[in-house]
Amino acid sequence: MAGNAAVIAVCGHEAAYGRALEGRLGPDTGIVPNGRALFRAVAAHLRRGERVVVVPMTLGREPGLVADTARTLRAVPDAGRGAVLLAEPFGTAQHLVAWLRAAAGRVPADSALLVAAPSGDPFEDAELHRVAALVRRYGRHALVEAAFGGGDPDPAEGVRRCALLGAERVALLPASFTALHPEGAAPVPVADAGPLVPDPALRRVLDERVADAHRRWDEHGDDGIATGLTAADHHGHAHTHPPGEGHGHSHDHAYGHPHEHGPGTGHRHHHHPSAAAADLGVRSIA
Repeated sequence: MAGNAAVIAVCGHEAAYGRALEGRLGPDTGIVPNGRALFRAVAAHLRRGERVVVVPMTLGREPGLVADTARTLRAVPDAGRGAVLLAEPFGTAQHLVAWLRAAAGRVPADSALLVAAPSGDPFEDAELHRVAALVRRYGRHALVEAAFGGGDPDPAEGVRRCALLGAERVALLPASFTALHPEGAAPVPVADAGPLVPDPALRRVLDERVADAHRRWDEHGDDGIATGLTAADHHGHAHTHPPGEGHGHSHDHAYGHPHEHGPGTGHRHHHHPSAAAADLGVRSIA
C-alpha cells in the first residue's frame, strides 16, 4: 500500500456490508460496514499513532455510502490534520458500465444478459436500469435486462422475463461485489459471467485509490472528507457547474481517479478497464 497508513475498506449493500470482500483484499486491509464499526476501527488506529485511509467500496450506485462515511469520519476525535483520509470511491458508474461491457464481450452474442446487483433505494435501482441500458446500447447483445437481489425483479424473475422475451440462454453479469444467483429451476440455461472484478484487480484498484488519497493530501492538503459529505447530492465526488460559472472536464480512468481540470478545457474522457480487471471467465451455473 502507498504510504505508511492503515487502510480500511468501508462497505455498504454493494459488498454485502463487507461479507462479499472477506479474504479478497489482502491481510493488511480492514473491511467494515459504515457506522460504529468504522468509527471504532479508525479510532483504534489513531490511538496507535497510525494514519488511516478509508476507501468507500461502491461501484457508483451507492453515493450515500460516501457521504455517510464522511460524516462518520468527521465525528472521530483527532481525525483532522491529515490523520484520516477519505479516498475516492472504488468505482464510478462509468467504471461499472465499462467493466460490464468487458464482461459482456466474453458472452456469446445470442445470449441474453441479466445485469444483477443488490437492491438499494429507488434512485440506486433506477441507476442499474440506466447502466444496463448503456451496456445494451454500446454492445452486441439484443436483450439486456436488470435484476435485483432482494428487489423486483429478482434474478429468478429476471431469467424468466428473458425467456419470455425469446432468450434461449442467459448470462448473469454481477454489477456489484456480490454473487447473485437465481433460485429454483430456470426455464433456460444460465451462465455466470462473474466476478465483475477479479481479486488481483481489486487489490490493484484499492492501492491506486490509497495512493491518490495520499497524493491529494501531500499536494493540496485535502483529506477528502469535506468533498465526501456532498457525494450523495452530486452522485459521487465529481460535480457540475451552474451556467455561467465555467466548467471543467474529468478523466475517469478505470484504475485511477477522476482528474478535474479548470474551465475552458471543454471535454470529458472515459477510459475502459484494462484486460486484467476484465478477465472474467464464464462458467455455467445452470
